[in-house]
Amino acid sequence: MAPADAISEGVKMEGLSPHIARQIIERVGSSGSPPEWGFQFFTAGLDRYLKVLEEDYLKTFVKEGGASFKMVVGTYGGGKTHFLYSVREVAWKNGYTVSYCPLSPEASPFYRLEKVYKAVVENLMVPLTPEELLSGTEKGIKAFLQFVYGDAKGRFQKETPRGEEMEDRLSRYFSTTVRHIESVNVKRAIREAFEALIREKESDFEDLIQWIKVDGYDRHVHRRFGILQPIDRGQAFSALRSLVQWIRNLAYSGLVILFDEAEQVPSLTSKQRELMLNNIRELIDECGHAAFKNVMIFYAIPTEAFFEGKAGVYEALKQRISTVFDFFNPTGVKINLEKLGQSPEALLREIGKKLLLVYERALDVNLPGKQCEDAIAKIAHAAYEQRFGDIGYKRLFVQGIIRAFQFLRHEPSAQITEEWAFGMVQG
Repeated sequence: MAPADAISEGVKMEGLSPHIARQIIERVGSSGSPPEWGFQFFTAGLDRYLKVLEEDYLKTFVKEGGASFKMVVGTYGGGKTHFLYSVREVAWKNGYTVSYCPLSPEASPFYRLEKVYKAVVENLMVPLTPEELLSGTEKGIKAFLQFVYGDAKGRFQKETPRGEEMEDRLSRYFSTTVRHIESVNVKRAIREAFEALIREKESDFEDLIQWIKVDGYDRHVHRRFGILQPIDRGQAFSALRSLVQWIRNLAYSGLVILFDEAEQVPSLTSKQRELMLNNIRELIDECGHAAFKNVMIFYAIPTEAFFEGKAGVYEALKQRISTVFDFFNPTGVKINLEKLGQSPEALLREIGKKLLLVYERALDVNLPGKQCEDAIAKIAHAAYEQRFGDIGYKRLFVQGIIRAFQFLRHEPSAQITEEWAFGMVQG
């Protein structure tokens, strides 16, 4: 049995441990979704888009004070999350703080802006190691504040003695990071949170995190910090702008927000749908205001029908998202993942070859090269034939190809037919 390296020439697996490879295979084979880390090893077809986003936005326009909104359109199982994870990697490489926000009808409906702001602060992340990403514990405003505090303290310890002198220097430094922040309440909450860390007042720190995360406002508790009202719908945009201003003051390149409509939105009342459409329209318009700087927002949806609503509201939004992003028109708003400039079946075959190497690394096996090549090609065709179904053909493919690799591991001489391939896709 010849190893599969021959059909995967050029695929780089450096840095992929068997343990991480096994986690990738488990995740992809079961749900068809990409893991938080490891998706890089089977990414295909996105390089051109990512290069334009990096060169025209993240390295230049956004870092220099611009703001931009992009709509990502892809069916369920069509690669939206994979694309957003890829954008997150590029943003981290260029010095941005990132918030990847999987939206849900219960926890973060877009018709309630304060819930959307809550999702952003709960998912803030600086660049993380694979282990930190996979643990899921190193994200959110609490971890972010502690990281910023620890980083500053570590830098200052090289030249400032401990004790009161260190505390005073930290206090002065963190006061400078909240200058020129729009919301007085956000400004006070962040400043007092750092003071609580400096003075080791854990209870105060937790009370302030509660307010920043929109987990509740207690007049008796929070007024002693000078915080006079909760973050509600009327305060949500101001709080978001203030968050971006603070992150910029910390010397990050800016903030990249990745909204992912990960679930089907249930039936909304006409009022809720109108609010949702209006909020998205306002968010797009915010990106054109001078006060909203160094921020890039991606909003991933399954279909543009997702936005249909009252004629007036929908038309106002539709006009803002009508232009199409591509290599020759990077200012376009809409990124269509079904139009990556590559044959769909060729794209699936490329993904399959990469997943084969991940599978072999995960289980320390060499699968039969000819059978794997046939399986990848036939399952790519079978999955694409299902493109009009409820589940995206990319998800059907990755689930089906992992199933096929499992089968070939035990039956290396299996006959690879079209009927067999359709069976792998259909489970």
